[in-house]
Amino acid sequence: MAVEDFAVEASHIMMFARSIGDDNQIYYDASYAAGTEPGSIIAPPTFAQASAQFDEDYFLRPKPGKTWFGSGKEATGLQKKAKDDSDGEKKDGGGAAAGGLHAEQHFEYHRHLKPGDVLSATVKQGETWEKQSKRAGTLKFSETITEYRDQNGELVVTARGVGVTTEKVIEN
Repeated sequence: MAVEDFAVEASHIMMFARSIGDDNQIYYDASYAAGTEPGSIIAPPTFAQASAQFDEDYFLRPKPGKTWFGSGKEATGLQKKAKDDSDGEKKDGGGAAAGGLHAEQHFEYHRHLKPGDVLSATVKQGETWEKQSKRAGTLKFSETITEYRDQNGELVVTARGVGVTTEKVIEN
């Protein structure tokens, strides 16, 4: 995800906090926030991830009229392999499709995000490694590092995400 000009607005912070069920006044009440250590409204810890919706090409962003990862019949959006039923016909929904998942997410804050910040995000590949699994074969892990900088080029948040893909389909 590479984003330019993600404006951090007080109303976005408030709505994000509501969407995650966090009613801490520092996310919406300027009078209350003025008396806290940061001295102003700040964004919740995972708020920077909302910048994904500003990236036209973000693969998890729904696009009207197009299927997307997560919009399929199956929870993952991946198609299951067909299997034979007792009369030899192929039936949909046999085994799970091999695929990937989001395994970890870490946010390192270099300072609080505040209304008025305008972020840009750049992504780079981190480490990769493999582990063996009894059921899924080789598990391939890859780290993605996203750096969020403010309008002055100051590093504000470093996000590290880890994804994993499986070698084999796991049958139920």
